[in-house]
Amino acid sequence: MTRVLFSAALLAAFAAATHTASAADALLDPTPMANADTDLVIIIGAGGRFQPAYEGASETEVSPFPIIDLEYLRIPGLGQFGGKKGGGFSIGASFESVGERDSSEYDDLEGLNDVSATYQLGVKAGYEWDFAEIYGAARYAFGGAHGVVGEIGANAIFRPSAQWEIKAGPVVAFASSDYMDTYFSVTPGESINTGGRLGAYEAKGGLKSAGVVAEARYEFRPDWFVNADASYTRLVGDAADSPIVSDAGDENQFTFGLGLSKRFSLDLF
Repeated sequence: MTRVLFSAALLAAFAAATHTASAADALLDPTPMANADTDLVIIIGAGGRFQPAYEGASETEVSPFPIIDLEYLRIPGLGQFGGKKGGGFSIGASFESVGERDSSEYDDLEGLNDVSATYQLGVKAGYEWDFAEIYGAARYAFGGAHGVVGEIGANAIFRPSAQWEIKAGPVVAFASSDYMDTYFSVTPGESINTGGRLGAYEAKGGLKSAGVVAEARYEFRPDWFVNADASYTRLVGDAADSPIVSDAGDENQFTFGLGLSKRFSLDLF
């Protein structure tokens, strides 16, 4: 709970610091409508995130993360997606990455097999009203782990000015058996390698975690944004029951991220 309050305080401090922007910035349009020559509007950036060292870890680290937000796409013959805030259906790409897990770096995992970096690519779709949205995402994981992962969530949306967009709400995450097996199972051989410290365990697919997330985006100059996010999730089901979590880690997972991004409008066709 202390870390939840800490993340909330950081978001509040971030809001207070940027609230002193000049009046000239107050008329910035957070999502300009695409003109007749625009086929793609996308926000791209990067940042750093304070997060668990691996899924289920009690240790934390700071890692880089990408910012990719597809706001508008027009494909001749197929139609257009996005292009305005405040309502309607949207669909776009969903990408995530999970860093490698080198067991030799963590005393609690000594004896387990290493897991290479995993990349996840898929689709996110949602429906937005003026002050709320629902969304779902599904991605295929490849690299160190394989399988299907995704989330279902809902957000309340608050836009105190044209520069600001703040979202917060509940989210649940799921994963298929092969993905869960890679990160949360312990084979009999691995259990022996740990000296019996971690018992043999086979994780099945299903619901992986549940929690709350918050995001804030501030446009400090036209098409340039500061992004902040914080989350608390609790591992559940087979993930929470894994010895990697219950004996060597923590069911409670906290993150806080801060980044910089820019909007690009492109004529593709």
